[in-house]
Amino acid sequence: MIYEIVILAMIAAFLGLRLYSVLGNRAEHEEETITHRFDSGDSTVDQPVREAPPAAPVQVVSNQQPTNLLPVVEEGVRAIAAADRSFDVTGFVEGAKGAYGMVLDAFWKGDKDTLRELCDDDVYAGFAGAIDARTAAGETMDNTLIRVEEAVIRDAELDGRTARVTMRFVSDIAAVTRDKDGVLIAGSLDDAVESRDIWTFARNVDATGPDWQLVETDEG
Repeated sequence: MIYEIVILAMIAAFLGLRLYSVLGNRAEHEEETITHRFDSGDSTVDQPVREAPPAAPVQVVSNQQPTNLLPVVEEGVRAIAAADRSFDVTGFVEGAKGAYGMVLDAFWKGDKDTLRELCDDDVYAGFAGAIDARTAAGETMDNTLIRVEEAVIRDAELDGRTARVTMRFVSDIAAVTRDKDGVLIAGSLDDAVESRDIWTFARNVDATGPDWQLVETDEG
């Protein structure tokens, strides 16, 4: 009898240890952080649940003009912007830089058609005359605009219904001139020369097209 009681006690102790082991492991797993699954590209990734941060406010500014202009320049810019609601200083400066490169490239290549589109009559006549003289001498220009170091508005005004903006360009140009035989007679293939130009662009604010024309050039 005593022997049977000891056997039953040992069995009960064994079952108790097994039950404790199972419940203990289950409790430990239930304390782990719960994760959710979501698709990221083509793979599924486990990520802990986090609250999304509040969205930052979005600021929209319409027709904003730079405030780092000289007072006389800013006055002219505001007058032009009031007469032409599409005028934007940043866009104009970028467009003027592009026109600067196009005009120089057309002059160097002797492309009168492009110059005719970008310049008024007086400026075009000056460029065309220089091209004709160069052609008569049998010379060619093999210049390259390396970079525009500076492009700033020097002056701006609204003259009646004509907007005029004067730009100052500082650029690096590799200038080469060759004779009729292709021999280098001026400039260098290796050294860039700094060029400083003052160009004035004009446009009728009532015109339907957005094109500005180069109306004056000078060295600066």
